[in-house]
Amino acid sequence: MKKRTIARMMAAVMAIGMLSGCGGSGSDTSKKVKLDPDHPVSLKIWHYYNGTQQATFDDLVEEFNATKGKDEGIYVESYSYGSVSDLEQAVSDSLDGVVGADELPDIFSSYADTAYSVQKKGKLTDLTQYFTAADLDKFVDSYVQEGYFAQDGALYLMPVAKSTEIMMINKTDWDKFAGETGCSLDELATIEGVVSVAEKYYNWTDEQTPDIPNDGKAFYGRDALANYFIIGMKQMGTEIFQVEDGKVTFNTDKELVKRLWDNYYVPYVKGYFAAYGKFRSDDVKTGDIIAYTGSTSSTFYFPDFVETDDESYPIEYIVQDAPIMEGGENYKVQQGAGMAVTKSDEEHEYASCEFLKWFTEKENNIRFICDSGYLPVLKEANNIDEFNKTVKENNIEVNEKAYACIEKIMSDFDNTKFYTTKNFDNGYNARNVLTYNMADAASDAKAAVDAAGDDASRQKTIDEYTSDEAFDAWYDGFNSALEQAVAGE
Repeated sequence: MKKRTIARMMAAVMAIGMLSGCGGSGSDTSKKVKLDPDHPVSLKIWHYYNGTQQATFDDLVEEFNATKGKDEGIYVESYSYGSVSDLEQAVSDSLDGVVGADELPDIFSSYADTAYSVQKKGKLTDLTQYFTAADLDKFVDSYVQEGYFAQDGALYLMPVAKSTEIMMINKTDWDKFAGETGCSLDELATIEGVVSVAEKYYNWTDEQTPDIPNDGKAFYGRDALANYFIIGMKQMGTEIFQVEDGKVTFNTDKELVKRLWDNYYVPYVKGYFAAYGKFRSDDVKTGDIIAYTGSTSSTFYFPDFVETDDESYPIEYIVQDAPIMEGGENYKVQQGAGMAVTKSDEEHEYASCEFLKWFTEKENNIRFICDSGYLPVLKEANNIDEFNKTVKENNIEVNEKAYACIEKIMSDFDNTKFYTTKNFDNGYNARNVLTYNMADAASDAKAAVDAAGDDASRQKTIDEYTSDEAFDAWYDGFNSALEQAVAGE
């Protein structure tokens, strides 16, 4: 054999190896299994949808059973666990063989870190057996890539609906404030701009009651503080969790983390930011803040009224892009559970994948996301013109707030970089450190400020808790907490 021929063969083998190693290459063919419509395969799905999301999902399941499912021999039953945490506990109990726990269902909603844990115990199906490369190429690339997390080229999590973050504003109260101070919505494009506007809002509201000192109101809050760390660091050019082969390195550059501290902890301690209820939409409803950053799915919960002890009044809303770190890249968080298929027999695995293919078809997927506040998962569906066309042709009702959110995200979809962290052992614990560590410190410091006496004592307390020394002490504890979390301590 000539050397040139051998070289070409080696290059081809290397190319194939490179494709299989990076995941997502798929196959030109998929496994087909003949089912019997007279003796349908019965599937169970566990999910966490509730309210209108659950109603719409159940309607779609019924439609599948009456159409494609009936023709192919597949019958689907869905069960809601009501919340993500309850569903995760049910999955965990099944894996651990807890007495009284149900067996894992054929399909279950899952975030990547939960699916990662299930996969490590060998309980998940490789979906590339049933989806061709052409099938997978229809999905938004980053959504699919999230499901490749075992370095084995297998796809373990199917995107069915995704979300990102937006900024929601109480327009009614914003207009009053902006009209008197000259502040503009453009100032809210960056985190630093939000801090500046929040200070002005605090001072403006404080001035409304000159006989009561230091009673200014907070302007802003945010859900999921972990996203602030993860996306803020990514916008500034680094990954706080850098993962290679399932092993994590923490990139907590002190200067960058200080910027995050300065733009959340410090304004929180000074009273410019706040967090009282379970979610920041709750704080808008009680009038404690007028703007927040949260998931696109939170639009459903943005209140129509502000209700305080003294009054109740209707409000309108504004949807803005989530603010980014000044000078940072336009990264947005990618979140939302996918669906995993439990490893079983070919009939159940194939039937499960057939349902997922049907559920993620453009029309069906859009019907679901219109009542969920999520984003569709197909590339062609993430275009506002195509979205509007599908809605009109199929007479799909769209929640007004959800549509405003979808329109905002889709208007710049192709120029947005979506990002989510890779999975690693005890990643859930590490994320919890991001969620609670600085938030708890800020809450404790704010309580100390509120307990201070006169203006001089109050300012002295603020200075103490926001000093460089205070940051250094917190920063050291923060790094230690991350190390303990990943060690499982």
